[in-house]
Amino acid sequence: MLKWGISLAAIAATPAPARAQFATHPLKQSPPDELTPPAPVSITVNARPISSFDLRDRSRTRFGALAFRSGLILTSSFRGFGGLSSLRLDPKGQQFISASDKGTWFTGRIVYRAKEMTGLADVEAAPMLGADGRPITAHHWFDTESIALDGSLVYVGIERVNRIMRFDFGKGFTRAHGEEVDVPPAIRKLPFNQGLEAMVVVPRDKPLGGTLIAISERGLDAGQNIVAFLIGGPSPGQFAIRRTDYFDISDACLLPSGDLLILERKFSLTGGIGIRIRRIAMKAVAPGALVDGPSIFDADLGQEIDNFEGIDAYANDNGEIVLTLVSDDNFSLIQRTLLLQFTLVD
Repeated sequence: MLKWGISLAAIAATPAPARAQFATHPLKQSPPDELTPPAPVSITVNARPISSFDLRDRSRTRFGALAFRSGLILTSSFRGFGGLSSLRLDPKGQQFISASDKGTWFTGRIVYRAKEMTGLADVEAAPMLGADGRPITAHHWFDTESIALDGSLVYVGIERVNRIMRFDFGKGFTRAHGEEVDVPPAIRKLPFNQGLEAMVVVPRDKPLGGTLIAISERGLDAGQNIVAFLIGGPSPGQFAIRRTDYFDISDACLLPSGDLLILERKFSLTGGIGIRIRRIAMKAVAPGALVDGPSIFDADLGQEIDNFEGIDAYANDNGEIVLTLVSDDNFSLIQRTLLLQFTLVD
């Protein structure tokens, strides 16, 4: 979690097999045991459209390899809304799962008019529950920064304590109880507030299939590159992502082709403020590797940016690859929760 609002204003075990039920689709089932956890709360989220991404040239739609589709500024009277640090969509780009920094699930549906997002519907908020059925925040576990899906299984990276939890949404949806996942010892040694920030599960029909890839925000190796982990799968181990131009990693997702997209942000007095997306070939990812890839998207304060911490990709009915980004407002009055979509052109 990056606190930059003031300056904006001036397994060891292989993951279980994928299930037919997708985590993004709610199930009406009883809780998994006799303990009754808090029920989800329906909330209203208001959406104001963003008609143009570029503040200097509102007619511009192309940004690197991406073309702007639509955007929303999201607000809610629900006091717990905000701090969205991750985003996962269903294969049609409609149902979503997100999580706040404060251990709250947000689920719902994106509403479209043709290709443009117009709002959110059926939004619910629910506390993230530990194995004991209590909210994980009762154990002082905060900064739930990353989500990875494997069928009905949802993996969550908790930066504050450098742990990974696994929830089976087939057993109660957001009322499912999480269990802690065994992780490499190096994960527990990541720097405070610069720990696990991005995770993906590689589909089993792709290279490294069944691997949970977990990436730190700014855990650096001896070469000052960003540390990442391959958990489970055919080749568990550690690798690194080349760090350049003061950027830190805030999320990641997989393209249908299998390539890895890395969402990054920077805030420094010398490097300025900005975001970018890099594309990394999955065939380059291996234990001991140092991987890099070209930037396909760059933006700065001349565009509608904020503290972007979530990215996901899906292919629509026309075969277009659509990228969706969400920003973390840090529960600050001077930051915004933005939801943006782009088409991958190249």
